[in-house]
Amino acid sequence: MQLTFTKGAGKFDRLAIVTAAGPQPVIDCPKQGIIPHDMVHFAVEAEVATIGFLGGIADGGDAGFRAGVDNPHHRSVERLVETVQAEAWSGGPVGDAEFLSLYRVTCEARGDTPLDLPSATLAAIRARLADLTTRWAAVPVGGSLVLTLSAASSG
Repeated sequence: MQLTFTKGAGKFDRLAIVTAAGPQPVIDCPKQGIIPHDMVHFAVEAEVATIGFLGGIADGGDAGFRAGVDNPHHRSVERLVETVQAEAWSGGPVGDAEFLSLYRVTCEARGDTPLDLPSATLAAIRARLADLTTRWAAVPVGGSLVLTLSAASSG
């Protein structure tokens, strides 16, 4: 699956997705001070061994706001994305134990089951996020960053 993030001049960036089924509806990504939320999904879903929001789209699912809401794997991945995103907003990584505790609390608050997240996977997510942050910062307004999420990566 090909993901093309285009940096907007206003309040939104855009995400164009092409799956095996062809182009999907473009997604507006509200600017949030770090990389776009769906790029955080990419960083997480490229490293975990279960399908999340982007993997669901690759499998023919809906790209809407409520996509995957009934899928327990999607919800667990979404909680992980939220936790990774919160860590990025805070300005730096916390200890692994603290991160995993926050992830578990986030899942419990929503009635979701946390994924098994080995330290190596968390390190890989953080490294990918750091790389994407650097690459996204170098993209000029109107420019794009193209990423590929393989079927194997999405679960």
